[in-house]
Amino acid sequence: MTASIQVLLKPHIIDVKGKKVEEKCLKQLGIATGNVKSAKLFSINYEATAEELQDYATRCIKDVVTDEILVNERFEPTNYQACIAIAQLPGVTDDEGTSAQMAWVDFFNIEADVNTQHIFTQEVYYFENKLTQDELSLIAKRLLGNPLINHFTYAYQNEEGKLSFTPYVPEVKMTADETTETISLELSDAQLVQLSKEKVLALNLAEMKAIVGYYKNEKTVAERQAVGLPTDPTDCELEILGQTWSEHCKHKEFNAVIHYKNAETGEEKTINSLFKTYIKGTTSTVQESLEANNNHWLVKVFSDNAGVVKATEDKLFVWKVETHNSPSALDPYGGAITGILGNNRDPLATGVGGAKLLFNTNVLCFGNPDYDKPLLTGQLHPRQIMEGVVSGIEDGGNKSGVPTVNGSVVFDDRYSGKPLVYCGTGALMPYDYKGKPSWEKPIDAGDRIIVAGGRVGKDGIHGATFSSIEIDEHSPSSAVQIGSPITQKKVADFLVKACLQGLVKCSTDNGAGGLSSSIGELATISGGAVVHLEKVPLKYAGLKPWEIFVSESQERMSLVIEEPQVEALFALAKAMEVELTDIGYFTSDGYLDIRYNDNKVAYLDMEFLHEGDPQKVMYAQWDKPALQEPTLSTAIDYNDTLIQLMGSLNICSRESIIRQYDHEVKGKTIIKPLMGPKGKAPQDAAIMRFGFDSFEGVAVSNGILPRYGDIDAYEMSAGAFDEAVRQIVSAGGSLPNTNANDGVFWSVNDNFCVPDSEYHETSNPDGKFKLAKLVQMCEALYDMATYFDIPLTSGKDSMKNDFKADGVKISVPPTILYSMTAKVDDVRKTVTSDFKAAGDLVYQLGTTYNELGASEFYSLFDELGANVPKVRKETAKELYLKVMEANAKGLIESSHDLSDGGLAVTLVESAFGGEFGVTANLDVLGDLSNEAKLFSETHSRFVVSIRPENQAEFEAIFGDKAYLLGEVTTNKQVQISSNNNNLIDLPTEALLEAWAGGLVL
Repeated sequence: MTASIQVLLKPHIIDVKGKKVEEKCLKQLGIATGNVKSAKLFSINYEATAEELQDYATRCIKDVVTDEILVNERFEPTNYQACIAIAQLPGVTDDEGTSAQMAWVDFFNIEADVNTQHIFTQEVYYFENKLTQDELSLIAKRLLGNPLINHFTYAYQNEEGKLSFTPYVPEVKMTADETTETISLELSDAQLVQLSKEKVLALNLAEMKAIVGYYKNEKTVAERQAVGLPTDPTDCELEILGQTWSEHCKHKEFNAVIHYKNAETGEEKTINSLFKTYIKGTTSTVQESLEANNNHWLVKVFSDNAGVVKATEDKLFVWKVETHNSPSALDPYGGAITGILGNNRDPLATGVGGAKLLFNTNVLCFGNPDYDKPLLTGQLHPRQIMEGVVSGIEDGGNKSGVPTVNGSVVFDDRYSGKPLVYCGTGALMPYDYKGKPSWEKPIDAGDRIIVAGGRVGKDGIHGATFSSIEIDEHSPSSAVQIGSPITQKKVADFLVKACLQGLVKCSTDNGAGGLSSSIGELATISGGAVVHLEKVPLKYAGLKPWEIFVSESQERMSLVIEEPQVEALFALAKAMEVELTDIGYFTSDGYLDIRYNDNKVAYLDMEFLHEGDPQKVMYAQWDKPALQEPTLSTAIDYNDTLIQLMGSLNICSRESIIRQYDHEVKGKTIIKPLMGPKGKAPQDAAIMRFGFDSFEGVAVSNGILPRYGDIDAYEMSAGAFDEAVRQIVSAGGSLPNTNANDGVFWSVNDNFCVPDSEYHETSNPDGKFKLAKLVQMCEALYDMATYFDIPLTSGKDSMKNDFKADGVKISVPPTILYSMTAKVDDVRKTVTSDFKAAGDLVYQLGTTYNELGASEFYSLFDELGANVPKVRKETAKELYLKVMEANAKGLIESSHDLSDGGLAVTLVESAFGGEFGVTANLDVLGDLSNEAKLFSETHSRFVVSIRPENQAEFEAIFGDKAYLLGEVTTNKQVQISSNNNNLIDLPTEALLEAWAGGLVL
């Protein structure tokens, strides 16, 4: 018999969750629900007396301050006319149910299989008004859950006027399936392509034919006969090849041969791998420059899960940023939570493993939350995506105890088909473990393969291959993984201890491709591996061998353990409630040998597996768009324009998002996303302290400017790089390599997200143009990074960011994110953006140019323009060195970089952050239009304030690069003039109100 516990809020407690649902139903769906009451229902498949159940409910489930509980009875209101109950579908992770189950086992002190689900939860919402079935269904699927992972129960008042429903308890009804199929490759070219599509292998014809060639090779045939395998491949082998050769894992387009032509200049060249030429090549060049100046803090780049630099004498800083775009388009919550948790595992499993997570970042690109176009088949509304992603990031970070300290949100309707979800994690790792380098990954034949953490299910199958193709209405629901932050927190804590005790030889995470990826990649170090799939712990029976091997079920790590350490490792895991399983061992025979009950289900040559995919050949051509500057009205009301800008989607406050994240857990966050007396001032970079034993720390910033790419992809990429650099400089950071042995590390992740850039005359006729933009983005990266001596240490590319349905394709604009971190010697000497005192002098540092192209100002008039902001890197670096000098002398009271919206917006944000006003005269900026002075987004500029007594010393440093605009005032009025004309005269409070009201979740 299934017992139940229902939890409701006490009548006098405000039901915030219910209120939010009521507001969203009315605002987003136009449905008047009346009052909404929320509740939680636990269904329990354990035997217990009524007294035991009541005791457990009272002491383990109930919050004595806010909750009332019903045990084995249901809330049956008469004043609510409909309800929706949301449960997880069979096999989907129920984190709250699992936590309740752990509490049950501890409370009753029983031995139990805590990995088999016995307690399940449902969210319940009661609606005061009588709603139709269609209305309830719309509310459920648009606001409360996702049909891919949730089961919905709808109920109405019965004849007695009571509202009740039957709880849904998910049950996986599957029988064991040990079958392994053999797939014939005696197929035509068209049939090979069709086979790839049907099995979601995401392989093209050339790749399929390479596989055919491997299996027909005489050496392969003889080897397979010797081990008792058929000539044709098994399903497991094809799936392994599809995963390993996927764009997601192999980065085929970044490693392609690209024939590039610039029709504007006539330049033609052949690029053999964008990655080797512009990414890895950049860091190689920078490393030479660093080491020539006796700066040796680069430790490990591009060869592991995350980049590694030396932070202090005894600590390494580990930094990684990933994307989780495709799953977030299908299930925003699940996609985002697995994105942040999966990215956490990258630093955690770098080198030996066991890095302590320090902070998270997130940068998000969405369609307009008020998107009013008809939705395509399978397309989720941008607001639903936004709210789900934000909720997933909140749960992933907050429940793991990792602060979310930096990020950005970009809106553009080209992200309405497929959002971009960038997740970053910084961590600290000891320099060595028991005298052995912590960043190395040694593996020898005979080392055991131990899997730690969550169990395997069907969730996450084809995740890697699915992420390598465009989304359409047929995208597989099995590609959605469900994260469990509680499980991961236990695994993370366990791994930190195990590594400190010297029990772990090295580790990696089970990310894209699951065991296939983690074991397949680790096996390249030793030269092979044997895996026994029947030993892999499953959530439920019914998975085929190939599904076990490629499933991306979350919160799993693969550990490399020497035989003598196995017993101690398992003892530690048991004490920390982490499940470990020994599934095989590494070899040096050159084969990936996968077995199920001693039957070989895959036997692949390691060299072919990792080197056998044919190099892609692609074509790019740049044709400069025919653009010009618009002619705007001469009667622009600048007051009205500024109010509109402050409330526009790409400038307005993100507080409704930021406040959902814990950015102070761990107690090491020095500069938070919002600062100032009222906590309203947006900051340029986050500052984190490494620990409590010193004031050393790290600055964190990001640069992303996709709209500039509509004019010039090179300048878009260069500008995004400069934006991230100047944010760190603005906050008090220092450029690297300015002195010998200065120890100022910088660690940068580059993340490219682009639409399908492979030319096809009918399905993708502009592929050459889009690929040319990618080439130019890479060229700018190389030019900027090598000039500033800033190395790339890790990164990611995501190539097929398109959504196709109903004959329509929605493609993202080519987008690059630079996520930057830099050493800060003393976090006490950093600078925030808000004005500090009335009477302080306000300066613009850096020169303004007539560069309104792709500006937020032009977007108010639906114009693009042509004069995109250009990075003048020589003058930029010269200015940044002067800012560093002024900061070292303590001359700058506040600093805010100029970016979206230009000078006017920057002055406003600095003023309301400190609850001041400001007077500024723009005559000093030269012979420019008022629009350019106010709203140009020219790069490499700052608004700073200084004390009047420091004016002479300050101006001696900056000379003609410092433009005195005016001063901070107490009248809480923003007053800007030029050429004897009052351009702007507005109360700071009115500007703050417009800024705060632009985006509400």
